[in-house]
Amino acid sequence: MPQKSEVFSASDCSKLRTERRRIEPHSSWHHIRDVVEIGIVFTLVLITVWTPQGRFNACVSISAAACVVAFAMAGRWSAPELGLTRRWAGLGYILLAGALLCGAIVLIGIPLRFAAAGNSLPLSRSWQYVVWALAQEFILQGIFFVRLESLLGSRRAVLAAAGLFAIAHLPSPVLTALSLLGGILFCELFRRFRNLYPLGIIHGALGLTIAASLPDRWLHHMRVGIGYLCFH
Repeated sequence: MPQKSEVFSASDCSKLRTERRRIEPHSSWHHIRDVVEIGIVFTLVLITVWTPQGRFNACVSISAAACVVAFAMAGRWSAPELGLTRRWAGLGYILLAGALLCGAIVLIGIPLRFAAAGNSLPLSRSWQYVVWALAQEFILQGIFFVRLESLLGSRRAVLAAAGLFAIAHLPSPVLTALSLLGGILFCELFRRFRNLYPLGIIHGALGLTIAASLPDRWLHHMRVGIGYLCFH
C-alpha cells in the first residue's frame, strides 16, 4: 500500500494545478486550441481503426503518433501534470484496483466458457500489448483528459475522456462497454494520483485478462473498428 506521503503529494499536485490556473490567464485561445488538438488526435485515431491495413493506414497512424508527441511537448502541462515523473504516487492503490478487477474478470469468464474459449496471447506478444496499453494511457490522459479538464473541470473530464475512449472501441459491444467503465476508472485514478505508469500496467493486465477469459467469438481477437467487422 502507498505511504501517506504519496497521497499527500497527489493532493499537492492538485494544488499545483490550481495555483497554475490562477496565475495563468484564461483565454478563449487556449480553449480553442484544446478542442482543436483533441479533435485532430481523435479523428486520426478513428481513421486508423476504420481503414484497412496498407500505406494510407500506416501514414495516418504515423501522423497520429506525431501529433500526440508534438501536442504533448508543446502543451502547457508540466511533466508531473502529465503523470510522467510521479512513479510512486498511488502505486499501491492503482495496482490493487487492477488486481481485483482482473480477478473479477476471471471469475466472470468461468461460467462463460460454454460460449467459446478465450484467446490467450503468448508471452512474446503480451509484452507488446502492455507497451501499447501504456501508449493508449498516454493518449487518454496526456492528450484528452488534461485538455478536457481545462475545458470542463476535473470530474466532468473523467466522464468525457472515458466516452471518447469507449467510442474508439466501437463497434465491439463488449469492448465498448468495458472501455467506458475502464476509462472512468483510469481517468479517476489519474485525476487523483497523476501517475501514468501503473495505469499502463493495469490497462495491459486487464486487456490480457479479458482476451483470455471472455469468449473470443464476442471479442474477435480484441479488434475494433473495421478489424472487428472483417474478422472471420
